[in-house]
Amino acid sequence: MTLSPIFAELPDFSFDPTAVLVYGAGGHGKTLVELIKSMHIYHVVGVVDDHVPAQTLIAGVPVLGTADILAECYQRGMRLAVNGVGGIGNVGVRLQVFEILAKQHFTCPAIVHPSAWVEDSAVLDAGVQVLAHAYVGSDAHVGFGSVLNVGVCFSHDVVVGKVTNFSPGATLGGNVVVGDYTQVGMNASINLGVKVGSRARIGNGATVKADVADESVVRAGAVFPPIKTTHTG
Repeated sequence: MTLSPIFAELPDFSFDPTAVLVYGAGGHGKTLVELIKSMHIYHVVGVVDDHVPAQTLIAGVPVLGTADILAECYQRGMRLAVNGVGGIGNVGVRLQVFEILAKQHFTCPAIVHPSAWVEDSAVLDAGVQVLAHAYVGSDAHVGFGSVLNVGVCFSHDVVVGKVTNFSPGATLGGNVVVGDYTQVGMNASINLGVKVGSRARIGNGATVKADVADESVVRAGAVFPPIKTTHTG
């Protein structure tokens, strides 16, 4: 078997439990490279991307190649990968990356920025990403592959499904439930006890005060449900 040229510059090593790949060389992927470095637990061996040329540096880490290189990486002892495709506006592309990694037998660890705080009773499933200055409260449960971006705040007993995405500054009150594949925009807030369905989209700056059905859209800046006004003659 002929190794890819990029590996000619790397040491030959067997299984390394701290080695991790980042799949995706865009903005989210770059952020995750920096996050993983800051954890001082794993070391990023390289980035995988289907559109960026090999040996391009992403936050100082080389692109190794496209998805075709994953089998070779696995053979060389790599077992961990992080999904660096955010999927904002199209959760399908993020799901596709998870499927590609699963087929190549990679495991996706949960990663947490050192400046974030996750209470001891909270549960983070595999593949969860908690970015800088985020907070996850007591007895919260964050589903597989979900993203809590910078400054996101989950209060106590929040439950969110798999592959959800919370943009910077999103805030959830206590006992909020959010379904699978839902996306919540920047600085949006969801009030105490509200349930948001699957594949819903909550726009930037929206305030949600009542339950939101599956696949519903709450527009940016809106208050849901709308405030009733009284007209006087």
